[in-house]
Amino acid sequence: MRKKIVAGNWKMNTTVAEGVELAKAVAAGSAKVPADVKLIIAPPFTHLVPVAEAIKGTAIGLSAQNCADKEKGAYTGEVAADMLVSAGCQYTILGHSERRQYYGETDAKLVEKVKLAIANGLSPIFCVGENLEEREAGRHFDVVTEQVKNVLYTLSAEDMAKVIIAYEPVWAIGTGKTATAEQAQEIHACIRKVIAEKFGALSEEITILYGGSCKPSNAKELFACPDIDGGLIGGAALKADDFIAIALSY
Repeated sequence: MRKKIVAGNWKMNTTVAEGVELAKAVAAGSAKVPADVKLIIAPPFTHLVPVAEAIKGTAIGLSAQNCADKEKGAYTGEVAADMLVSAGCQYTILGHSERRQYYGETDAKLVEKVKLAIANGLSPIFCVGENLEEREAGRHFDVVTEQVKNVLYTLSAEDMAKVIIAYEPVWAIGTGKTATAEQAQEIHACIRKVIAEKFGALSEEITILYGGSCKPSNAKELFACPDIDGGLIGGAALKADDFIAIALSY
C-alpha cells in the first residue's frame, strides 16, 4: 500500500512569525485529516526550528526545501543534510524545477544531494518535470525518463525505497494552468514504469506526487488517478484551510 502524501512547499514566503502561525493553523486542521494521509510542510530554512516546535506532538512531517551537495566545510550559504536533521527535518525537497532553472542544478549535483540526504536519514522528495517547450515538442516522456534515470538509477534498491518522487509540469507552476488528470496520470504511469525497469516490484511501493497548481478545486480528480499518490502543493499550501482541504480530497 503506497503512502498518500500531501506536502506543502512554502518556497520563499512568510516571515518566521508568519510561518509559525501558518504551521499552528495546519496543525490545528490536521486533526480532520484521515490517518492514512501524511501531511508534510516545507518552510524556509530560517523557520525550521520554530516550526518543528509548532508541530510537535502532531503527525505532520517537516521538510527542508533543499540541501547541500557537500557534507560540511567552507561552503558559505549552504545548509548540510545533517544540519537539517538536527533542526527536526525528516524530508528535503531536491531537484525542484526552480532550483534547476534559476540556480543551474544539474543531475550530477542532484545525485550527490540525494545520496547525502539519504545517508543522513532524510527522505528526498525528488522532483522531475518538463517545461512548456519540451511539452509542446512532445518530449515530455523523454525528459522525465532521463531525469529519473540520471539520478535515481544510481541508487541501491534499499535507498530507492526511501525516495518520494514529485512530478512537476513546469509549465503549470504558478501559471494558473494545470495538467489535466489524464495528462498527469500518463506521466505518473511513465515514471512508475521507468522505476520498474530498474527496481522491479519496488515501483509499486514508491509514492509519486503531482506538483503543478494542485488546489482544492482539482485535487479530488487528480488524486483519483491510479498512479497519483498525493500532491506537492505550492501556493495553496500558504493558506491552512486550502492545504487541509486538499488533504481531505482523498
